[in-house]
Amino acid sequence: MKTDETPAETVYNPDRYSVRLVESKWQKAWEEARLYETQFSDRPKFYCLEQFPYPSGHLHMGHVRVYTLGDVIARFRRMAGYNVLHPMGWDAFGMPAENAAIKNGVPPRVSTLANIAYMKQQMQQMGLSFDWSREVTTSEPEYYRFTQELFLLFFERHLAYQKAGAVNWCPTCETVLANEQVEDGLCWRCDSVVVKRDLTQWYFRITDYAERLLADLEGLDWPQEIKVQQFNWIGKSIGAEVVFDVAQSSHTIAVFTTRPDTLFGATYIVIAPEHPLVEALIADYAEKEQVRTFIAEERIHSDIERTAENTEKRGIFTGAYAIHPLTGEQVPIWIANYVLGDYGTGAVMGVPAHDQRDFLFAKKYGLPIKTVITSAGRDTAGEEAYTGPGILVDSGPFTGLDNQQAKERIAEELNARGKGGVRVSYRMRDWLISRQRYWGAPIPIIHCPTCGAVPVPKEDLPVLLPENVTFTGKGASPLAGAEDWVNTVCPICHQPARRETDTMDTFVDSSWYYYRFTSPQAQEPFRPEDAAYWMPVDEYVGGKEHAVLHLLYSRFFTKVLYDAGLVPVSEPFSRLLAQGMVVYDGAKMSKSKGNTLSPENIMQEWGTDATRVFMLFAAPPDKDFEWSHQGVEGAYRFLQRVYRLVVRSRVQQPVSPDVVQQSEEKINKAVHRAVKKITEDVRDRRAFNTAISTLMELTNTLYQDLEMVPTQAQIEALDVLVRLLAPFAPHLAEELWESLGHESSVHWAAWPTYEERWLKDDVVTIALQINGKVRSRMTVPTAADADTLSHLALEDEKIQELVAGHSLVKVIAIPGRLVNVVIR
Repeated sequence: MKTDETPAETVYNPDRYSVRLVESKWQKAWEEARLYETQFSDRPKFYCLEQFPYPSGHLHMGHVRVYTLGDVIARFRRMAGYNVLHPMGWDAFGMPAENAAIKNGVPPRVSTLANIAYMKQQMQQMGLSFDWSREVTTSEPEYYRFTQELFLLFFERHLAYQKAGAVNWCPTCETVLANEQVEDGLCWRCDSVVVKRDLTQWYFRITDYAERLLADLEGLDWPQEIKVQQFNWIGKSIGAEVVFDVAQSSHTIAVFTTRPDTLFGATYIVIAPEHPLVEALIADYAEKEQVRTFIAEERIHSDIERTAENTEKRGIFTGAYAIHPLTGEQVPIWIANYVLGDYGTGAVMGVPAHDQRDFLFAKKYGLPIKTVITSAGRDTAGEEAYTGPGILVDSGPFTGLDNQQAKERIAEELNARGKGGVRVSYRMRDWLISRQRYWGAPIPIIHCPTCGAVPVPKEDLPVLLPENVTFTGKGASPLAGAEDWVNTVCPICHQPARRETDTMDTFVDSSWYYYRFTSPQAQEPFRPEDAAYWMPVDEYVGGKEHAVLHLLYSRFFTKVLYDAGLVPVSEPFSRLLAQGMVVYDGAKMSKSKGNTLSPENIMQEWGTDATRVFMLFAAPPDKDFEWSHQGVEGAYRFLQRVYRLVVRSRVQQPVSPDVVQQSEEKINKAVHRAVKKITEDVRDRRAFNTAISTLMELTNTLYQDLEMVPTQAQIEALDVLVRLLAPFAPHLAEELWESLGHESSVHWAAWPTYEERWLKDDVVTIALQINGKVRSRMTVPTAADADTLSHLALEDEKIQELVAGHSLVKVIAIPGRLVNVVIR
């Protein structure tokens, strides 16, 4: 790839190259040539994507690592003959920008766009091969209009709905918090104690897709630990629903249990403090005020606090009783802190003899403990619950059954009586998407007193965020105070109505952005034909902190789009590379710890390529990586050595033909083995650290004959070395490629291939055994047959010494592997 300017220092100085001159030169050249813009072609496609960042203002070393990993993959695939899509954009909505507006009076859009400009400049300094013509920003109307359109799709398919529910509420910020914004029971922003509060919110029915989200995990080429986290989050349980009638009432309480075999041991019912029947149950109870006080005390605690093992189990009687569905006995109904309103049915049956938590609760409050499962040699009057297998006792017609058989039989009986039956339950709840915030995509719903919740017509999208709003950080969404914006008319009856003032969770924006990259200019969320060509993403690179929510929501979105006939795939990301953290001074690099490093300073001192090479070499991508100034200096020295190898190769001296032949054979073996190893490391194993190690070994081999007149093997080896280097150190590789006389970019050159004949050794080391035990080894020609090996083995001094005095029975020789001498 020829350029108009070639600074003399970069090419003709045989000792070192200037990283600043070389890197700025090629970054400019790539941008002017629009080298990485992607179009349709007859090449096989490869969609490489890194998780796009929140524009916080500055990239940190964690960003540098993740984008370097993705860039290596994209560059390799492009050279390997693929049509590569490698885009970048900005996850730009969110609370930090709004918090800055509250604190500093800077409108969120102004600060967000300024941060984007700075971070984009940093990315360009890194020389990343992004197709910037596809850049998207989720906070811009041309993007969030389609987020709103997709919301309407969910609404039309009955997957978006409103309901009143208990939410996390920060009394200081006076706003709802997502679960991930509650840290140890405190608001992540102001550290106030988070409480539960009932509000009407918008949800997506992700639970409708729970089974498919589980089943399709199996076919994904993802790290097992990530799949396990998703599996556990969805939390499928197979058990039974048991319906208890409330005594002297028309109400019922349903519970889910994985242990229907213990039903005859249920001696009480426990419901959550936020259970909807609480007020009905305590209506005639003399001590109802004490119950209400207890509920108020418990609802200030987070779900995590209430269910923690070391949290004291607290409860209070409601004054009401339930009717056991199989015995007709009355059991008391209690309220307890360890039952959550949004988990399961918000009620559990207490079986203290066979559940340790129930056992401790029953002991504390003097509730009955009834053993219904026993095993041989066990004292049924123990001081802890028995949770193992056994035979049912005191269980009516099911007495004497094995407890596993009893599970099915009791569930069948419940079904026959109309009191429950076999059920599947999931830990995962529906996705709460409402946020009482300004800086997010407005939910495109109009609330009409006559027509109810009415979707905004598609032709009226986007519902734009108003500009004249007041930011206080407290109370309802700032949108609620924008009266000119809120007040509108119903699209159906044309009577006065009000807009929805909640905005969408930013996870909604990031659940479909990879589709927008396929059609960034389309007048629809994406063109189905473009998605059909590019999807699924072939390699998705990002942090392990997004192992559950972002990935789960993206999978959910894709399945909805698949069901709507808009995409041909039901999973968005075929392969996932979850990188480890960047560690410095023994701790995760973060602003709060004061151990951050400026990527600009590092790259300014040692160069972008050296920074990349060190990050790739220091650890496998899925492991944590310890930053080291000595390490990046070492990478810099290695790249300067590669530079000297290519530049100095022009000044050599003649040698004899025998030396030339030996050199060529050695070089060909080293080159072809390096190509094979690096190809497999990058393509199959993502072992970038060992790939760079192989590059170093190849460089050392080529240095051994540096002073020779260049042979054809040496010339070809330098060409191959530069191409192998290109994904890892793209600027230096481009400079050296030009110095070798090539006019096109190295990043569009073909990836090297290898020949099997150069991978074979002329000699091989084999084991020498006596009666099956290895006693010695010897190096022999690879082509040696069994007879030759047998003869050579018996001449080995160690074997002769051990065979002396014994009778030789036979010799078994396996070419290339071993010789076994059998004696007695």
